[in-house]
Amino acid sequence: MAVEAQKETLGFQTEVQQLLDLMIHSLYSDKEIFLRELISNASDASDQLRFEALKDDSLYEDNADLEIRVEYNKDNKTITVLDNGIGMSREDVVEHLGTIAKSGTKEFFNSLTGDQSKDSQMIGQFGVGFYSSFIVAEKVEVTTRKAGAPRAEGVRWISEGTNDYTIETVDRPKRGTKVVLHLRDDAAEFLDGSRLRHIIKKYSDHISLPIIMPGEDIGADMSSDEDQKDDAKLVIADETVNSATALWTRSKKDITEEEYSEFYKHVGHDFEDPLAYIHSKVEGKLEYSSLLFIPAHAPFDLWDRQQRHGVKLYVKRVFIMDDAEQLVPSYLRFIRGVVDSDDLPLNVSREILQQNKIIDSIRSGTTKKILGLLARMAKDEPEKYVTCWKEFGRVMKEGVIEETDRKEDLAGLFRFSSTHDDKEEQSVSLADYIERMPEDQENIYYVIADKFSTAKNSPHLEIFRKKGIEVLLLNDPIDEWLTSHLTEFDGKSLQSVSKGELNLGKLDDEKDESGDDENNKESDELVEKIQKVLESKVKEVRVTNRLTNSPACLVADEHEMGSHLERILQASGQEIPQSKPILEINIEHPVVVKLAEAEGEQFDDWSRILFDQALLSEGGQLEDPAEFVHRLNNMFMALG
Repeated sequence: MAVEAQKETLGFQTEVQQLLDLMIHSLYSDKEIFLRELISNASDASDQLRFEALKDDSLYEDNADLEIRVEYNKDNKTITVLDNGIGMSREDVVEHLGTIAKSGTKEFFNSLTGDQSKDSQMIGQFGVGFYSSFIVAEKVEVTTRKAGAPRAEGVRWISEGTNDYTIETVDRPKRGTKVVLHLRDDAAEFLDGSRLRHIIKKYSDHISLPIIMPGEDIGADMSSDEDQKDDAKLVIADETVNSATALWTRSKKDITEEEYSEFYKHVGHDFEDPLAYIHSKVEGKLEYSSLLFIPAHAPFDLWDRQQRHGVKLYVKRVFIMDDAEQLVPSYLRFIRGVVDSDDLPLNVSREILQQNKIIDSIRSGTTKKILGLLARMAKDEPEKYVTCWKEFGRVMKEGVIEETDRKEDLAGLFRFSSTHDDKEEQSVSLADYIERMPEDQENIYYVIADKFSTAKNSPHLEIFRKKGIEVLLLNDPIDEWLTSHLTEFDGKSLQSVSKGELNLGKLDDEKDESGDDENNKESDELVEKIQKVLESKVKEVRVTNRLTNSPACLVADEHEMGSHLERILQASGQEIPQSKPILEINIEHPVVVKLAEAEGEQFDDWSRILFDQALLSEGGQLEDPAEFVHRLNNMFMALG
């Protein structure tokens, strides 16, 4: 059949050019991973075909025996990886091989350091395995046809890993994809059957469909064009190199740590070992297997809640769908792995999953197992858990908002900074805090700010530091929502140190000196005068019992939105009702004493300075910085 030639040269997306440059200059010290990545992609293509064929079995094109072939040719210096999976259309090829359609792409490349070992880990997190072909190849040729498309709609893509690639329409009788690597001279070591078999066994033994290579006895020339050869006349003694058994169906005692690790790298599209994993089989009224992993690093699109590509769903070992968000809650979206059910129908759809009691039970079971794994890690491997929390803690905090029935279990996993050691590393659990509490302390105290340094230096902590009362230092953007949903833990209420009137209960038996003057007539008059000047900015002015070193601070009313949350919402473009803070003044502070002596315009200016510096200490922004500086200069001159 004649094929209308449609050949063109297209430029790579800028980010692809950057990535190829890194690959070509041997970013990876372990070059052999290129084969793992190509086989992994071929396996995914076969899984996709199985899934699509559940609705339309004509996509099999009279050949439902899925396999991956790996061939090599010493004379031509090529390695070929072939699959008869779903294949790609011309549009698919341009999208998948010419661009990197990922959120956070620019941020990813900006974060590359030039340190090869560190950058290779980051690229692993980003998951762009196909381009690892250029670690060993000077030219890569991809020929493909999408299942169900006419043979005349085959596509050939060729690139030498520079600025562009060519793409043309070709005749391709068979569906699926063939990737031919034209090796560089320094990669000739891979033109060896034994070496390739070793790599496949090492990295891809867990792939659940056969990976086939020609037998060793045939000699060096073991590559042929599968589009032209007649399968019936083959004389090559093929052999299946891998065990071709789904790893999660095997007994745990028969699986090595290395096998678990390599399976994770396949299913998680990662280059690093997982931090931890759990492999379980549930039997009884409901039967399913799960193999779930916690990555060592967060993916770059972790904060994109729409990007869900963590847990794959299988039914009776048949792949059904990727990123089945119904299998784990959103706050565990960093989990990677598989769930294989014996009870779901093969034609299950996403719509059916949303209202399926079996899925609800699986979700509940897998969530419980993951939280149990995290709890054991936190208890038995605290150093490893520190890494886990650093990478995924902010996402896990979403759980108390999404699943109120697991609030206590989740809260036990949370880690925070605190005034106990004033370190930015979040290592303090709520249980740790309670264990250190004085017997008479009734609340778990916390302060929220935009960043750690602001929280650590907040004037609201002064009375707490004086009395030796520990305060949690919160500075994650989600902490405002967290504390509005997590109001108590283990019978202790969580209380903000910057909201409402401060009542330390029995801890405050020894009154502050500032309290003796609270009803003093002069203090009342000063408070009244300041409030009159600031009536457009503050709800109330009152004498503080929080401060020991600062002249003033801003406080939110107990049931009003805090200033930190207001700033977050405003930054996101939301309109929020304007609320006025409460200004608390330390009447013993020299600045406030000096203010009381001022008169007229000077008193007004100094009162506004007092408010502005309290706002700045909270991380807020001034309405008119120039006017603040002008008032400050006038004050300096007056004092001089």
